[in-house]
Amino acid sequence: MAETEPRVPHRSIITLCVMMATLMQVLDSAIANVALPYMRGSLSANQDEITWVLTSYVIAAAIMTAPVGWMAVRFGRKQLFIGCVIGFTCASMLCGAAQSLTQMVGFRILQGMCGAALVPLSQATMLDIYPFHRRAHAMAIFSSGVMLGPIMGPTLGGYLTDLYNWRWVFYVNLPFGILSVTGLAIFMPRAPIRPELRFDWRGFTMLAVGIGALQMLLDRGQVLDWFSSTEIIVEAVFAGLGLYLFLIHMLTAERRFLNPAVFRDRNFIASALMSLFIAMVMLATSALLAPYLQDLAGYPVYTAGIALAPRGLGTMMAMFVASKLADHIDQRAIMAGGLLVLGFSLHAMSHWTPDVTQEQMMLTLVVQGAAIGLIFNPMTVVAFVTLPASLRGDATALQALFRNMGQAIGVSVTTLVLTRSAQIAHAGLVAGITPFDRLLQGTSAAARLWNPMTPSGAVALNDVITRQAQIIGYNNDFHMMAFIIVPPLLLLLLMRRPRRVLAAAAE
Repeated sequence: MAETEPRVPHRSIITLCVMMATLMQVLDSAIANVALPYMRGSLSANQDEITWVLTSYVIAAAIMTAPVGWMAVRFGRKQLFIGCVIGFTCASMLCGAAQSLTQMVGFRILQGMCGAALVPLSQATMLDIYPFHRRAHAMAIFSSGVMLGPIMGPTLGGYLTDLYNWRWVFYVNLPFGILSVTGLAIFMPRAPIRPELRFDWRGFTMLAVGIGALQMLLDRGQVLDWFSSTEIIVEAVFAGLGLYLFLIHMLTAERRFLNPAVFRDRNFIASALMSLFIAMVMLATSALLAPYLQDLAGYPVYTAGIALAPRGLGTMMAMFVASKLADHIDQRAIMAGGLLVLGFSLHAMSHWTPDVTQEQMMLTLVVQGAAIGLIFNPMTVVAFVTLPASLRGDATALQALFRNMGQAIGVSVTTLVLTRSAQIAHAGLVAGITPFDRLLQGTSAAARLWNPMTPSGAVALNDVITRQAQIIGYNNDFHMMAFIIVPPLLLLLLMRRPRRVLAAAAE
């Protein structure tokens, strides 16, 4: 039986308002990337500590995403939406005014908690207000906001940091928050509420403990030498136990905030897992490229931001191309092509040096952005093709949870690989430095500058070795991410063909 087309007045205005809210949320997961070196100085933080500005936001959003479906039914989608936008905007102002790392991390956690509901509520709203035959177009619009945030964030962050200072990467949310709240309050239709519902605090606590402990493990593992540390062992136990108990509770309890029926839909669960892997690449590449271009290639902050813009342009174009191709080509084939191109672009980046030409760099980033667009649009459509409308709220929240977890894991893992690879490369390069090295003998300029027998020469030589080790570390990171496309390619085999599903739905 075909789905009845919704009759929603002011659909374009509602779309604009929910997309402003979506863009604010996903933008703030990446907009601070370029500004991190400047924030590090202002907040007196080292390289390891400053990453908490990114990961604290992402993990808070991941924890609070899961109960969004329940909260939308209990309090009403419109009321929850407006409240979250207001909270997110206020938290952004507090982040901009932070005077210490502790304050910044606390405000970023608050910002992540308030922003957690924005993406799933936006997606559920878009699915409801657009008719079935226009869903691919609606998801192209929604996907543009979700994907362009991490991609365009460094560009906007670089511009604001260069023109004003890093605090404006947070203050910029104020006008968009005001416009979004005003439009939603006036035009978004109200949904019925169910005040009799009770919250599953036990299940939520288990999930929060599991996710929080996992993120602590990933962030502090490198600093504490992993499982040689008692803290890391304790966090690993809590992460495994919390997630295991949550799954058992969800499958056996009478009252739970996530409906286990969501996990029975093969298309949805495969798409949700795929979004986790794609999110790992999205945010991690932005987090790596910003310091790479500034610290190694010597780009000014504004130029570094502009250099990342082509990826966003490629994504935007590819998303709307994918929505048109879906009428003629199996969407699984579109995703497979995008994954292969994404892997190729990451492999190409693993051979970069700081001397890479701007033309080569921008071409690679455009291709990479187009690949992400070809993956994300069909993936979002396929996820909801076979899913009943009654499960849509839980499904959008769960998909956002997987995406946020992917972003958090991606940043932590790539930071780990970068640090370890640079340390190993540094040790290997130092082992090759001996008094018998011809470059360090004689009276040449290099011998005088890098003479390890003098204090200034030893420092200069160490700086060169450290720089080369960092280049090797970045190359290893990009090479590792190229292999992340393998699990999503295997997940395509689990998906049902969308055309057949649509034909069955129309009968």
